Amino acid sequence: LFYVASKRPDLGLVMQRVRNVTKAARIDEALRSAFPSETLRAKLHFVEHHLSHLASAFLVSPFEKAVVVSIDGFGDFASAVWGIGDGSNIRIDGRVYFPHSLGIFYSGLTQFIGFPFYGDEYKVMGLAPYGEPKFLPEMRKIVLLQPDGSFRLDLQYFRHATENVSYQWNDCTPDIGTLFAPALESLLGPARQKTDELTQRHKDIARSVQAMYEEALFHLLGKLHARYGCDALALSGGCAMNSVANGKIHNLSPFKSAFIPAAAGDAGGAIGAAFVTWHALSKAPRKVFCDSAYLGPGFGDDEFAELLKTKDEQLKAENCLVQQLDDEDELCRVTSEAIANGEVIGWFQGRMEWGPRALGNRSILGDPRRADMKDILNQKIKRRESFRPFAPSVLREAVAEWFEHDDDVPFMMKVFQIREPKRALIPAVTHVDGSGRLQTVSREDNTRYHKLILAFQKQTGVPMVLNTSFNENEPVVCRPEEALDCFLRTKMDVLVLGNFFVRRANSATASA
Repeated sequence: LFYVASKRPDLGLVMQRVRNVTKAARIDEALRSAFPSETLRAKLHFVEHHLSHLASAFLVSPFEKAVVVSIDGFGDFASAVWGIGDGSNIRIDGRVYFPHSLGIFYSGLTQFIGFPFYGDEYKVMGLAPYGEPKFLPEMRKIVLLQPDGSFRLDLQYFRHATENVSYQWNDCTPDIGTLFAPALESLLGPARQKTDELTQRHKDIARSVQAMYEEALFHLLGKLHARYGCDALALSGGCAMNSVANGKIHNLSPFKSAFIPAAAGDAGGAIGAAFVTWHALSKAPRKVFCDSAYLGPGFGDDEFAELLKTKDEQLKAENCLVQQLDDEDELCRVTSEAIANGEVIGWFQGRMEWGPRALGNRSILGDPRRADMKDILNQKIKRRESFRPFAPSVLREAVAEWFEHDDDVPFMMKVFQIREPKRALIPAVTHVDGSGRLQTVSREDNTRYHKLILAFQKQTGVPMVLNTSFNENEPVVCRPEEALDCFLRTKMDVLVLGNFFVRRANSATASA
């Protein structure tokens, strides 16, 4: 009632969202319906959307005290919240309410550029360095920065404030209706259809969208630092997946350190809600620092052996040779040699990563020195747009030598500039603007992956490998049978399942 009285939104849209919230609140009834013969003994605790986001960052961060910020599309009528985290407590001091949202701005403009699917915002980030911010004056008409650090949208350019934009699940993927209004075409020109040619104008719009997001983010962060006088930042929400902006926090804001969790989006809210509830019930002091993303399922060599035995005939038909290399040093040496020879490696190790980034346990690896490796992966393995970049996994101890900023980036959540003299040495992971979305790998984070990269460094002098997610055009593989299927239907040269080294004989990729 307070929200309706103070913000006066469209009441029809509010009632639709209230009905959605009411449905979600009856999860106990859904459980009883799904398991009618069982007694529900669990007690349900409801945690507000953005509090879950804030907790997913701050309560697992290394900071005892930090400014906390959550920015995304929408959740519980808000698109952004901020406050202060201290010990095991989080105090929320400000919000941006529906219908104003940086997430909606970025998603709506992503659709405008011709990328209509959920998650396509990554494509805009990848496309932006190919353009110039020529449309930034127009973007400033769309996003209106406020004196207190917050922001508003000029709602004439969007549909979500006055129309019921469809949001439904289609084959396990969110399907979102058109967010932008016809007035946006009056401002920026015609929208691109997804099958239209990608022109320089579209690249310039992408660069301008990214520049506007960064301008709004750093406007907010500057005001919050001045208000709280705290140098640490815990950032979360779907917009915290913008690794390009995250990499500029140190240079473009007063904050000296920032923690962004491995799953900053809605999936990470599960961890945040759990920590909020645990602290509320236990009253225990905070002592957890989540410095690992390897929280998913893991598998052993017995399972790999059984799978390879089951698929023996298919492997033979593909001219695949299977070796078991139980000596880890030997396994890493042989794999690093294959990478150095230009082969594409499917690397399946340990427990799966939590979050959207492949961090060396469910990864496809390649040689960062090879100029054509990006095209090989995009065309023959990933089957995606040629402009999308690949990431370097770099030894933590080598970051300062190769990048302009030295920091821990274990979850691949930041983009840094590669030092100019080094760029020509690693063209496959150097984006067009000289940047790289790095993952730092330490021996403590991931011993085997660190050992592999170290072996590659000993052979080549380069302390990193190209890393992309282990998938074709699908969710990242989780189980070994999914990894083997992906390997067999693509043009990967090698699959490393635990201690098993599977290689295609006479591979075309290595000599491509």
